[in-house]
Amino acid sequence: MADPVLLVTGASSGIGAATAKAAAHAGYRVILAARSADKLRQLQDELGGSKRACIAQCDVQRLEDQQAMVDDGLAAFGRIDAVFANAGRGGSAGGFSGADTEAWRDMILTNIYGVGLTLQCCLPALRESRGHLLLTGSAAGRTTIPGSMYSATKWAVSAIGYGVREELRGSGIRVTLIEPGMVNTGFFDTPPDNALEPDDVARAVTWALLQPPNVDVNEILVRPTPALEDTD
Repeated sequence: MADPVLLVTGASSGIGAATAKAAAHAGYRVILAARSADKLRQLQDELGGSKRACIAQCDVQRLEDQQAMVDDGLAAFGRIDAVFANAGRGGSAGGFSGADTEAWRDMILTNIYGVGLTLQCCLPALRESRGHLLLTGSAAGRTTIPGSMYSATKWAVSAIGYGVREELRGSGIRVTLIEPGMVNTGFFDTPPDNALEPDDVARAVTWALLQPPNVDVNEILVRPTPALEDTD
């Protein structure tokens, strides 16, 4: 049997790029999707070229881009065994009273609508392979954060994960919500203290992927270990 195929959105950096590398190391061929074609080509070269990785320049807010992503992946590898709906955008300052509403719009369309489009475009291939769907939620989607539209979008991703799992019950497709705490990615201008690294989240994703078919890991909540208290 040919090596399995994982599609990753938001693959050009952060959690997406780290997961693509970890999955490739575990024997997966990968479909790399993001808006930055240059970064995708660099990652493709790093992962072994076109025989091991195919790239799709994709804005997840555009249905036609997402469908082309799936079509190109199937043309390259013939199947899709797993999909990591990972593309997302961070929040902006100002709370509900004063945040930039255009930034809200872009974030909501990416974090919620984009995930919905990924599911709709990828599910036919996953039904064919009886594959695995993974979604990047967040610890922020499990708690109330004052004034955070970002947190609200991640609550929505959790709801999408729960809802699609019920829709797919009995199909053989596994569904996993990956819910990281703060991660040191490009969301931040300066690296946050006491944060996870993208590789930490990638290990959680690949652990879920590599479980046997009879094991369905529903959710993985992974947070940074609390900082040591100053005892002086």
